[in-house]
Amino acid sequence: MHSDAASEIIRPLPVTTSTSFTIVAIPPGDRWQVHQRLQELEIPCSCPATGGLWVEVEHAIAAVHLWSVVRQFTQSRQVLADWLEQCLN
Repeated sequence: MHSDAASEIIRPLPVTTSTSFTIVAIPPGDRWQVHQRLQELEIPCSCPATGGLWVEVEHAIAAVHLWSVVRQFTQSRQVLADWLEQCLN
């Protein structure tokens, strides 16, 4: 059975406002790169001093972008290449 590491580290955090935040547990070495990429995609996010990565998920496209970016930094090159190959077939 295949476990998707990207889905295991993304956990929704209920907030009382109309906006949904997600806390993403990213290894410290990758956190800044993920943060930068999400900002390039205009997805609001922050890296609090307590660790983790807070991401504002306002719509489905932002959720897919978040999943994709996290997957890019947490999966091995071989897993990503295999996934791409499956998509092309």
